[in-house]
Amino acid sequence: MITRRGFMNGVAATAGLSATGLPFAARAQAGVDFSGETIEFVIPFSEGGGSDVWGRFYAPYLSKHLPGNPKVIVRNVPGGGSMTGANEFAVRARPNGLSLLGTSGSTQFPYLLQDRRVRYDYRKLIPVVASPTGGVVYIPASFNVADASQLGQLSGRELVYASQGATSLDLVPLLAFVVMGLNVRHVFGMTGRGDGRLAFERGEATIDYQTTAAYQTAVDPLVKAGNVVPLFSYGVIDANGQVQRDPTFPDLPHFIEAYEMMHGSAPSGPEFDAYRAFFGSGFAAQKPAMLQEGTPPEIVAAYRQAFADAVADPDLQARKGDILGEYDQAVGEDAERLYQIATSIEPEAQSWTQTFLAENYNVRF
Repeated sequence: MITRRGFMNGVAATAGLSATGLPFAARAQAGVDFSGETIEFVIPFSEGGGSDVWGRFYAPYLSKHLPGNPKVIVRNVPGGGSMTGANEFAVRARPNGLSLLGTSGSTQFPYLLQDRRVRYDYRKLIPVVASPTGGVVYIPASFNVADASQLGQLSGRELVYASQGATSLDLVPLLAFVVMGLNVRHVFGMTGRGDGRLAFERGEATIDYQTTAAYQTAVDPLVKAGNVVPLFSYGVIDANGQVQRDPTFPDLPHFIEAYEMMHGSAPSGPEFDAYRAFFGSGFAAQKPAMLQEGTPPEIVAAYRQAFADAVADPDLQARKGDILGEYDQAVGEDAERLYQIATSIEPEAQSWTQTFLAENYNVRF
């Protein structure tokens, strides 16, 4: 497995590059013509979820900008927490550009944790776009904690978090709370983050997070009503691999800033390395789209150019807010950079996470 440290040593060499400024080897896409073809965009989740909506949003723009304007259809293959569809793609998809796989952090986490059910290898798949998202952690206003600068007031107090599971996307807040030193009891069994928010609103949970779109639509009104206090966002990763404030929530500190407010120093240690790996996979590059191993370079170049053109499309820019948010869509070298972050973990952090989950939540790999 590619390690994070080995990758990050090379980040500076590619920092600041974007697909629109790259001299793609096959920018002319010579010999690539999908006229009359149908391309399957495989999404290993049920219809109506975030990844499905993301894939269906991109599909018509991909059709518009690929050579020959092929029909692009989304095929949902749910099951196994997204492993079923990803496994099927890895085994059956041909390297001819007629199949594309779109995954999320829920697919990347089992890979990073070496789940025995995983049959896909992110090292062999070829990324052509990566979409970040954000998340905000919040508590009830009744706690009388005004903002992250007063996080110390929560020390020793038991908080309750309504979780989808220890190895789901909720692994990110689980690790964040451990690193922060908060005493949080995780109650499992939620079928989605919406269920977690409703548990919070009923008073059954006392700390929660929502991704950007859900936070803006469902939680921000609670903040404005004076019922909820946002503490921090997870942040985003810039071209140099550094965590920066979420552009959607520029007034909120990101996780590392919040930690420093509480503890007076920067976080470090294996638990922070683990958090950073899963944050990168679950948020900074949550949704990548990939071609099969062995896809010819000219087809890869055609897809990368098509996604670059799609992202620059004025119609997409006008409509992206509710689906993609204000986050820069990573294409070209930027997609490769975020993809490596999303699918890499240092052995020490991986081992620490496996041991932590096994000892505390009886998770077996």
